[in-house]
Amino acid sequence: MSSSSRVVSDELMKLQRDYCDKVRNIYNIRGKERPMAYTQTLGCQQNEADTELIRGMLAMMGFGFCDSIAEADVVIINTCAIRDHAEQRVYGNVGELSHAKKENPNLVTVLCGCMAQQSHVAKRVRESYPYVDIVFGTHALQRFPQLLFTCLSTGKRVFDLEGDEKGAIIEGIEPVRKKGRRAWLSIMYGCNNFCSYCVVPYVRGRERSRAPEVIIEEFKSLVAQGYKDITLLGQNVNSYGSDLEGACDFPTLLERINDIPGEFWVRFMTSHPKDATPRLFDVMAKCQKVCDSIHLPVQAGNDRVLADMNRRYTAEKYLSLVAYARSVMPDITMTSDIIVGFPGETNEEFEDTISLLEKVRFDSLFTFIFSPRKGTRAYDMPDVLTKEEKQQNFDRLLEVQNRISKEKNDEYVGRRVRVLVGEEENEKNYNNDYTKQSRTEGFKLVYLRGADGLEGQFVDAVIEKSSTWALFGAVCRDEEK
Repeated sequence: MSSSSRVVSDELMKLQRDYCDKVRNIYNIRGKERPMAYTQTLGCQQNEADTELIRGMLAMMGFGFCDSIAEADVVIINTCAIRDHAEQRVYGNVGELSHAKKENPNLVTVLCGCMAQQSHVAKRVRESYPYVDIVFGTHALQRFPQLLFTCLSTGKRVFDLEGDEKGAIIEGIEPVRKKGRRAWLSIMYGCNNFCSYCVVPYVRGRERSRAPEVIIEEFKSLVAQGYKDITLLGQNVNSYGSDLEGACDFPTLLERINDIPGEFWVRFMTSHPKDATPRLFDVMAKCQKVCDSIHLPVQAGNDRVLADMNRRYTAEKYLSLVAYARSVMPDITMTSDIIVGFPGETNEEFEDTISLLEKVRFDSLFTFIFSPRKGTRAYDMPDVLTKEEKQQNFDRLLEVQNRISKEKNDEYVGRRVRVLVGEEENEKNYNNDYTKQSRTEGFKLVYLRGADGLEGQFVDAVIEKSSTWALFGAVCRDEEK
C-alpha cells in the first residue's frame, strides 16, 4: 500500500474543519469568544508532537491556551502506556479532575493517547471516572473536533478507540508548538518490531512513513519560523521509507534536510540497532547540520535476554555499530535505554550489561526496571530475580553509569564547544554565575555565564567545570574566537 493511500483524506479533514466551526459557534453562543484549553503531555516526544497537533486543532476551534486547569474550559491529558508508573500517574491526575469538575460543571475533560488506546483502560475510565467526558486513542486523533462537538452538543460522554481510518497519516493541521528554538517533527508513525515488552505496535499501529516532500516543506517552515534545534521523530527512524516503494530512505532524507539553507541542527530519535547501518553513520559524519549524536537503545547486554526481548541483534553486533560510528565520528555522543530485571534475566546475565556499559561508555542512559505491559509477550514471562535483587542491580547500574558520565563530562573541561543558548534560566541555581541554559551539538546541558541577551543564538563557549549531569562554561569574547 502506498503512503498516499493512508493519508487522511481531504474530505475527512474538511469534515473536521466543519466541526471546528461548529465548536466555535457553540462557545460563541455561550458567550465565550475565546475559550481556553489546558494540555498536559505524559511520555515521549511523539506524544508531545501529538499534543502539538491537538493544540493546532484547538486553535482552529478558536481556543487560546492557559497554564492552569482552573482557567480552562477544556482539559486534555495525553497519555503514555510504556510503563506502569506512567499509567498510575495518569490515574492520579485524572482523579484530581473531579475537583475541577465540581468547581466548573461545564469543564470538558479529555483523556487521549497511547494509554487511552487500550480497551481495558477505556473500560476502567468509563466505569470508575464518570467525570471524564471524552476518551480517544491514537487512531482517532484526527477526529478530535467531531468528538468535542458531539460531547458539547449532546452532553453525553464520548469514547472512540477506532477513528475513521485506523493507522492513517494526518496532514493539513498546523501544530501549535511551545515557544523556544527546539521543535519536534514526526517523519513516521507506528512500529513493526514487536519487542516482547512493548505495547507501541498495539497502540500506534504499523509503520507509516510521511512523504519526504511533505517533511522537507515542514522542515523549511520550521527554519523560517526561527527553530534551530529540530528533532525528527519516529519509533524507528532507521526504517523510514521502507513503505514508500523506494522513494527515499532515512540517510537520504537526512542528506536532503542538510541541504536546506539556514543555520540549524537536526537530530533524530529513536534508532533501532538492527536497522542502523554504516551508511547512516557515514551520512551523519559528512552532513554538517546533522548532529554527531545518537540515541541507540541497547536494552540489555546479554544475547539470550536480547533474544527474549525480540531485539534481533547481539551484543557483538551492537558493539560493532558503536565502533564504526566512532571511527567516522570520534566525538559522537551516545545515549541509550536499558531495562533491568527483564523476565528470566539472571544476576550473571546482568553482569553482561555492566560489561557492555564499560565497553561503550555512554554519555548518559535512560534506565528502567522492567514494567509488565498487558497484551505483550513478556507480560506472562516468569521472573527468576526478586524485586529486591532487581533494585540492587538497578542501583548498581546507576552507580556505574554516573561514574562514566562524570568521567566523560570531565573530558570537556578546557574545551571550546559550540552551543545553542536557550530561553531558560538556570532554575536549579547551580553556581549562581552561570545564569543561562544551553545545549551542545551532542545535547549536553551547559550552564553559561556571559550569555545574557544571546537567547536563541549559536555561540562558542569554553567549558570551565563539570558535574555528572552538566557542564559549566563561559561565552567566548570576540577577541578569543
